Amino acid sequence: MTLRNIIIATLAVAATTVCGAQTSQKITAGKANEYGLVYTLPQTALDIYIEAEVTESHPGQFYNYARRHLGITDAVTDDSRSARVTGAIIVPRGIPDPGKRYTAQFKPGQTAYILLTDNDMPMAINAEAGTGDDAPAIPAARPAAPSPLEGEAARQAVTAEMARSASVSKKAELAAQRIFELRETRSDILSGQADNPPADGDAMKLVLDNLAAQEAALTAMFAGTTSTRTEVRRYTLVPDSSDISGRVIARLSAVDGLVDADNLAGSPITVDLKVIEQGMLPVNEKGEVKTFPKGGVAYNIPGSAAVSVSFDGSQIASGQFPLAQLGIVFGINPALFTDRKAPYKAIFDTTTGAVTELAPMTE
Repeated sequence: MTLRNIIIATLAVAATTVCGAQTSQKITAGKANEYGLVYTLPQTALDIYIEAEVTESHPGQFYNYARRHLGITDAVTDDSRSARVTGAIIVPRGIPDPGKRYTAQFKPGQTAYILLTDNDMPMAINAEAGTGDDAPAIPAARPAAPSPLEGEAARQAVTAEMARSASVSKKAELAAQRIFELRETRSDILSGQADNPPADGDAMKLVLDNLAAQEAALTAMFAGTTSTRTEVRRYTLVPDSSDISGRVIARLSAVDGLVDADNLAGSPITVDLKVIEQGMLPVNEKGEVKTFPKGGVAYNIPGSAAVSVSFDGSQIASGQFPLAQLGIVFGINPALFTDRKAPYKAIFDTTTGAVTELAPMTE
């Protein structure tokens, strides 16, 4: 496979499914187009969605006093960042094959029409195609949760005395005292011993949530903060008819998360593809290869391949997929679609160009 055949596209994925219903265009065979319907058969691309978690840790301003005042032994002491792959999914998708553009030639009579995708790949003839609602779910990118040090509660937690003090040691002492005061206040409210208890359950919840947020902010000043976000990127591989072994499609960097394959700062994420079956021309009852019908409606008879994605010695996604590139083109007699008594319909798989249904329109 040449480097030209590897197309890498990266994007933030906000949706939870891959492409919903496809847009389509309907073209009817008539005098204007001389009863010829033009379309392009697909080749199969593999969209590989990779999910990674990126974790950042930052020390609090009082980390040197965490053990002394709060007994915290595992406070964050340095800025750090790490990343790990948490999942992957392989999704086949049809894209136009510029070398497979065909014209299906029909005869006047029963009107035939073709349903095409917006990039001219066949969806159906004399029928409406499926909606694509069975598209597989893919992971969604998620931002990191807000730090305890963000928001109004964190500002409320800093007392005037803490703000005035010029000594970090004194600030830490006052912050620890404030933490214990907040805990005592919460305990008094829950036990019913507070001098001015909340008026009702809703008010109590608001007060307790605020106390908890203030305590979390002050504690983070000692223990530090750790946040995790999830990113999802899509890498598109367009294989040819050859096996692939250990092809680097992306990398994972501890600093930058998911990066492109040529960024050597990251550890490689690789793909392997093993051809399982090549598409074969159909044969008749005698075992003889059928001939392509004159003016026939071309379609793909795909082959199949086993595909796996690996990282750090472990397989993170795998599956067996039909691929148009491993197949061969054959045709349907166009007379079937304009038969006056029982015209046929056909439905195509837009991922491979294969015929998934060929039957009379009445069925």
